[in-house]
Amino acid sequence: MASETRWHDAEFSQGAAAAGGAARGQTAARPRYYPALVGLFAVVLVVSNIIAVKLVLVAGLVLPAAVVLFPLAYILGDVVTEVYGYAAARRMIWTGFAANLLAVAAIWLAVRLPAAPFWHAGLGSAAKAQAAFRALFGFTPRLLAASFTAYLVGEFLNAYIMAKLKVRTEGRWLWLRTVTSTIVGEGVDAATFITLAFYGIIPAGGLLQAVVSQWLVKVAYETLATPLTYLAANGLKRAEGVDVFDRQTDFSPWAF
Repeated sequence: MASETRWHDAEFSQGAAAAGGAARGQTAARPRYYPALVGLFAVVLVVSNIIAVKLVLVAGLVLPAAVVLFPLAYILGDVVTEVYGYAAARRMIWTGFAANLLAVAAIWLAVRLPAAPFWHAGLGSAAKAQAAFRALFGFTPRLLAASFTAYLVGEFLNAYIMAKLKVRTEGRWLWLRTVTSTIVGEGVDAATFITLAFYGIIPAGGLLQAVVSQWLVKVAYETLATPLTYLAANGLKRAEGVDVFDRQTDFSPWAF
């Protein structure tokens, strides 16, 4: 049916009208590139969680290997919020959460399935291969809870600040909005994860150092990527004919 191929958000329709993509009061066509951005966002999250088990040493800082990829999730969040609005970003955040949850469930099951007797993965025996697989991909409930909580809080804060600042600045100074939202979102993300995952395990000084180092690296990453954010956001606005301003949006994370 035709109604099933239309975009139903009032915020999106209003933004499209303002940008010349649809007459005010009409329903805007479903954006072409939004599904691809959501898919890429979900892939970034899932891969980041998989590679995060490795710790790397960069310029004297101990960081999870996911630092090379995870900041891209915040860049994608900025672009989607800037172009399509908070409601679209909210859908993307929850879709990413569902993809991550599915990946975790699949890995949890794979770890617990018995290994084939002939599978040794170059380690000499199935028992050694199974132990290595469990050590690499095994999750603890505490780490999972910390990861999921930090992700939701950080991403929603990032999208909220982006959307509110866009209205306040009347669409100007995109660099200010992306950097500000990243400073807050990534900061809360890092503080939430490190505290929930390692409080009582790492001394307070070590916790603070871990939070600050991750926060600074991720903020620097997105700051350097600002030209790419400009390019992507402006290109999508032209291609989609939309530029959403969240003036009457329900900002509740639960307003599906």
